[in-house]
Amino acid sequence: MRKTQVSYTKLLAALLLSFSILVAQSTAFAASAAAAAPALASQEDGAAQYKQFLKEKFDVGLSGKVTKGEFIEAVADILGYEPSGKAVTFSDVQPGSELYAPAAALYEKGILSGPSIQGEQVLTNAVAVAIAVRAADLKELAYTYPAAKVNKALTKLNVKSSALGTKGAQEVAAAVDTGLLTADLYSGFKPKNAATEQLIHTMLGKVLITKGLYKKYLGYVNDSDIYAKLSTAYATSDIINAPKLQNIVNTALKQDLITGYNIKDSRFDANFIDSLSLIYGHSDFNHAIQLIGLLRSEGLNAKVQFEPKTSAFIFLAEWGTPGPNVVQIENGNFINYDKEYDLEFEFANAADKEAFQNVILTYAKKNEEGQAGLIAASWWQPLYYSQTELKDYEIITNNFITDPDSPYTVNPFSLNEDSAKVVAGFKAIDPNVVVTPKQFWVDKPFYRYLHDEAA
Repeated sequence: MRKTQVSYTKLLAALLLSFSILVAQSTAFAASAAAAAPALASQEDGAAQYKQFLKEKFDVGLSGKVTKGEFIEAVADILGYEPSGKAVTFSDVQPGSELYAPAAALYEKGILSGPSIQGEQVLTNAVAVAIAVRAADLKELAYTYPAAKVNKALTKLNVKSSALGTKGAQEVAAAVDTGLLTADLYSGFKPKNAATEQLIHTMLGKVLITKGLYKKYLGYVNDSDIYAKLSTAYATSDIINAPKLQNIVNTALKQDLITGYNIKDSRFDANFIDSLSLIYGHSDFNHAIQLIGLLRSEGLNAKVQFEPKTSAFIFLAEWGTPGPNVVQIENGNFINYDKEYDLEFEFANAADKEAFQNVILTYAKKNEEGQAGLIAASWWQPLYYSQTELKDYEIITNNFITDPDSPYTVNPFSLNEDSAKVVAGFKAIDPNVVVTPKQFWVDKPFYRYLHDEAA
């Protein structure tokens, strides 16, 4: 959504290292690597993060002595499962009860077998794992396990297969091997004991991950391979073509209803926790690489997702020769399409999220021509924003357009006071267009850009 021409820089970096190391040095290096391993592993989300995700995304909160019925309701809720309406008969749950619909939905998916649900019973470790394995679509794998393979996995828990029954033992063994049951849960795993909050939230989180419904990200800012992953993501992205939606917003561009828009692919949505995440938009890939290095140098680690984006705006004929990705319109001007991207970051805490702005304003915000001390291709009006309130940010509106028949979305930003006019204009162009205005918090330089003010 920029009114300037952009030149793209491709980053080709090859780092060749050769070592001649004495045995003593090799031993020291191995010890150092082993010491670093726990720090890297600790980056992975665990029960606390799953709990926060479940609460923010689904308003699911389970604590204390959780019943089997409450766990069933939670699984149906987070997976969006609803019964088909066909008659399902349980011996202890009647139609119309609060538990009936989620139990019927899970029964139809093969997650519950019935006829007894026993929803009032305290949820045990074994039952929680069994339901999670089936909800994660791993039961066929589990039932391939011969006795020897089951016993090998169960030795990690110090549990005998006889304590679980044949299928139950297979399910728990598969949960161990697939990582559904994490190593931090091994020592306290007693099949008939009440499931702890840690186990419950881990099971629900792992189900979401296995089903592709949890967060999506390339890695962390501090990962050694994050640059390679970003390079691959950028190289394999391209201009997004969504004719149905573009017909609407291109008409709006011609009518001066909007000054620009961007198209994104919802399949790349990070699905991060809003209160901890920020989205940063740009067009130059070298800028992305340097931004990651900048955050590392400032001690700001975060999850990173690369989200491809195509930006469109009117390119006036008097500006000269347009770039390669343009369509000429009736008045002689052009609609210019630029390959861009959003980097979405999820920080470990609110303080790190707040600290991001000072880093950008210091090292990635252009204030004068020829300014030194900035990372490559810094903009006069950088674009970064949050879905939750932040101090020293301004509120604007995304007049968010979706298509129920495609994964593509259009994001025309506007000032809040202009949103109603923009939405009405889209409806005039296409009465069936699906527009959902969403307010969010954006950095002040971009807010001034929308006001046509100086940087």
